[in-house]
Amino acid sequence: MWATWPAPVRTPTLWAVLATGVLSMLLLDGGLAVNLLLVAIPASLAAYFAGRDAGRRPRAWSLVWGIGGIGLLAVPALRDADWPSFLAVVAAIGLGSLALNGGRSWTAVLLGPIGVGNSVVTGVAWGWRGLRERFGGARRGVGVGLRAFLVSALLLLVFGALFAGADAAFADLLGDLVPDTSVAGGPWRVLLLGSGMVAALTVAHTAAAPVRLDRVVVRPGRPLNRVEWALPLIVLTVLFAAFNAVQLVVLFGGYDAVLKNTGQTYAEYARQGFWQLLFVTLLTLLVVVFALRWAPRDGAGDRKLVRGVLGTLCALALVVVASAVRRMDMYVEAYGLTRLRISVLAGELWLGLVIVLIMAAGVWGARWLPRAVAASAAAGVLAFGLLSPDSLIAQQNVQRYEDTGKFDILYARDLSADAVPALDKLKEPMRSCVLRSIAYGLNHDDAPWYATSWGEARARDVLRDNPPAASVNESLCQSLTEVPEYR
Repeated sequence: MWATWPAPVRTPTLWAVLATGVLSMLLLDGGLAVNLLLVAIPASLAAYFAGRDAGRRPRAWSLVWGIGGIGLLAVPALRDADWPSFLAVVAAIGLGSLALNGGRSWTAVLLGPIGVGNSVVTGVAWGWRGLRERFGGARRGVGVGLRAFLVSALLLLVFGALFAGADAAFADLLGDLVPDTSVAGGPWRVLLLGSGMVAALTVAHTAAAPVRLDRVVVRPGRPLNRVEWALPLIVLTVLFAAFNAVQLVVLFGGYDAVLKNTGQTYAEYARQGFWQLLFVTLLTLLVVVFALRWAPRDGAGDRKLVRGVLGTLCALALVVVASAVRRMDMYVEAYGLTRLRISVLAGELWLGLVIVLIMAAGVWGARWLPRAVAASAAAGVLAFGLLSPDSLIAQQNVQRYEDTGKFDILYARDLSADAVPALDKLKEPMRSCVLRSIAYGLNHDDAPWYATSWGEARARDVLRDNPPAASVNESLCQSLTEVPEYR
C-alpha cells in the first residue's frame, strides 16, 4: 500500500513550490476569496510536474477530481458567506486527495486525505533532498536561491518606487494591486510562506508516490441464512409501507383531519416530523450497508432475494425522503427559511440521491458506486455554494413578508453581503433597518481586492447606488424588532 521513495524532485516542481509559497505569503493575509484559487494553481502544477516525472499519467477520473476541486475553490471567490465557502474548501480537499492518490473503492474514497497527510513530513524531506541535488550542496543551493530572491525584490522595490513617484495614477494602481508588505506582519508572512511551500511539497510528493488505498482489503462479513437475514428487513419494509400509506393519505388532502386528531398546529406538525424523517433516512442507509455486509450469497436465488428486499426498502425510503422534504416546505411556510433549514433540506435531498445510486448499483453493479457518491457530494456542495444560500434565504423571506407581513429583522441583519440584492427590495423603513448593519460591516472591511468576493463587491455597488436612509435611525429599527410579526 505504501509507495516507495519517489524519483528526485525536478526543477519545474521546485519552481511551482516556490510560487505557491510566495503567493501564500502575499495573498492569504486578509481573508479567503480569489486568492485561494490563485494559490491552488501553482500547487496543482507542482503535483502535475511531480506526477509526470514519476511516470504517472493523468487518468480521466483524476482529471475529474482535480477540475472539480479547483471549481469548488471558486465558491469563496463568488460568495461572501463563510459557511458555504467552508464546505466548498473541505470538499475540495477531499477531491484533491482523490486526484492525487486515485482509487475506486470505498476505502480509497473515504481515507484519501490520510494518504496526503502521510506526505507532510516526507514531502519536505523529499524537496530538500531534491534542492541539494539541483544545486550541488545545501549551502550553495540556499545561497543561490536567496541571492536570486533578494536581487529580484530589490529591483522591484527600486524601480517600482521610482515609477510610483513619477506618476500618481501608477502609484494608485500599485496601492490597489500590490499586497501590503509591512514589517509588522513579517513573522506571519514568513509562516504563510513556509506553510504554502510545505503544502505544495505535500501534494507534489503525494502525486509522485501515492498511497494505494485500493490495496486495503475489507473482508465481507459472515453471510447469514435467508430467514435470519430477510425476516427483520421484511418486517421493517412492512413498517415503511404502512407509514408511507399514511403519508400519501395526508398528502392528498388529509391535513385537516390529522391536525384535528392530534391537536397540533400546521407548523408544529411540520416541525415535529422533519427531523425524525431525516434520521430515518440516515438509519436506512446504515441498515442497507450492514445488510449488504451480511447478506446471503450462495447463488442466484440469494442475489435475487437481496435485490428484491433491499430494492423495495430503498424505494420506500424515497417516499420517506419526499415526505421529509414536504414537511420542511410546510415548516418554511410557517416560520421562514434559515441557514439550518436550507442546509438540512439540501442534505436530505442528497441522501435521497444516494439511495437512488444504491438502487442503480443493485441493477448495474456497485463497482462505480463509491466514486459516484463522492462526485454527487462534491457536485452538491458546488451547487449549494453557487446558488448562494444566503441570497435564497433573503429572497424567500422577502417574498414571505410580502405575502404574510411577517419578517425576522434580527435574523436578516446577520446574513452576509450575498443577501443584499434581495433585501434591497424591501420597503422603507424595513430596508434601511436590515441593510444598516450589513453596510456598516462592508464600510469597515478594508480587505484587498484578492480577498474580496464577488458577492461583497456586488453588495457594495447596490449600497453605493442606494444607501440606507439617514432618516431611519437605530431607535426606529429597535422599535420594529419589538413587533411580534418582525421577530
